[in-house]
Amino acid sequence: MVLLSPPPSKSKPYPFSPLPQAVHRPGRSTFPAQTTKNVNSLSYTSITTKIGEVNKWNCYGLEGKVRFSRRVMLMPIVSAAVTQPVSENERESNFKRILLSDVVVTRPREVLWGRKWNSVDMASAAVVVSMHLLCLFAPFTFNYAALGIAFGLYIITGLLGITLSFHRNLSHRSFKLPKWLEYFFAYCGAQALQGHPIDWVSTHRYHHQFCDSEKDPHSPYEGFWFSHMSWMFDTNTLTERCGKSNNVGDLEKQGFYQFIRDTYVIHPVALAALLYAMGGFPYIVWGMGVRIVWVYHITWLVNSACHVWGKQAWNTGDLSRNNWWVALLAFGEGWHNNHHAFEYSARHGLKWWQLDMTWYVVRFLQVIGLATDVKLPTDTHKQRLALADS
Repeated sequence: MVLLSPPPSKSKPYPFSPLPQAVHRPGRSTFPAQTTKNVNSLSYTSITTKIGEVNKWNCYGLEGKVRFSRRVMLMPIVSAAVTQPVSENERESNFKRILLSDVVVTRPREVLWGRKWNSVDMASAAVVVSMHLLCLFAPFTFNYAALGIAFGLYIITGLLGITLSFHRNLSHRSFKLPKWLEYFFAYCGAQALQGHPIDWVSTHRYHHQFCDSEKDPHSPYEGFWFSHMSWMFDTNTLTERCGKSNNVGDLEKQGFYQFIRDTYVIHPVALAALLYAMGGFPYIVWGMGVRIVWVYHITWLVNSACHVWGKQAWNTGDLSRNNWWVALLAFGEGWHNNHHAFEYSARHGLKWWQLDMTWYVVRFLQVIGLATDVKLPTDTHKQRLALADS
């Protein structure tokens, strides 16, 4: 997800993202060596990780059907995706542990300095900085009407646009909608100013394909702030890691998404003009600046905080965590370990007490007949991935 994207390349007609490749994810603890077979010992700058072969089951939606695919990956059997303990001297000299977390930054990356910025990076940074600067006028332009506009657009662009449309519907095909409604929700997501649907979905699919490996677009192994936002300002590295956006052929073949991609900048400008006509500068400050920055950070917290703080209930082989306070802010997206375990699921809050506003909307649409082919994890799949202490 970058705010402004380079010209698209020719995409392969994948109806969904390719199955993840076998990757090695260093830096996680395992059970004692005697409990695994075919164990190799690999050293990485003061960290020794024992890796065993395990089988992982995943389930992907393809053209409205659910199929189970078995893949064998080199990854540790973990009770939680945590890094191998190191001594204090080793940690201080080689790594940096993220505050209040067991995650250690093993591949620190500096994005802001010491590299050449391209025009896309500069444009994306300019948009983010300008929205934050616009928020400085919020105390001086406050009124309840402007606050109401900001809250309403938070629901429309954040819940309907990002979490329901871009994420669960377009990225993972967790359910089907009539095309007119699918396009309406996707247009709401475009107004969140997080990039057009093709770009957003492509990056997110790559995140799941390469999660917390060296090819992950935004892993906290490279730093908390890198995973939170600075990764967006280095599109060359993203292309080097993942290649061109060739995993969104299902979207690129549709004229509507091509249109949004080609005219993307026009739409938030048009919304800003409408807000100004309705309520002047206060509506711009609150309806654009405050609302966009708020939705920015609750979305980015899923990439950063939900891979750093929280608990794991499922053996996903990555750092994903269930984080209740991110779930409250991000309409249920904070149940991130649940999501990484069952990527295809339209429901992320799998327990009755796990608040998931996005799921409630999907369920309502299902009841009235607008959402169909709604996918949920089976009990068998849950049993395969459940951790012993969950």
